[in-house]
Amino acid sequence: MKIVRVHYTTTTEFAPRNKENIARIVKELKALNHPGIQYSTYILPDGKTFMHLDHFENEEAHQVLTGLESFKKFDTELWSSQLETEPKLELLSLVAATTEFFK
Repeated sequence: MKIVRVHYTTTTEFAPRNKENIARIVKELKALNHPGIQYSTYILPDGKTFMHLDHFENEEAHQVLTGLESFKKFDTELWSSQLETEPKLELLSLVAATTEFFK
């Protein structure tokens, strides 16, 4: 399993657009219904800091996400939006969970 956490801050003005782009990714992932991807994004109380926490069955599943047209659009627009803090990517290791991620 591969777990990825990404944390960054957009401008206040770009935050609504970022939410829209994330919603497009979720819509495309739901339609794809890939059993090896669990994707979630959160916004912090400041309304402009985002945290993505994604669980992938393997690296191939991660590549499915990054290959989506909606993800490519999100990525391009995010990097050109004059971020307040750039994305910090961390690879995590699962210690324990109340759910089984992949069978």
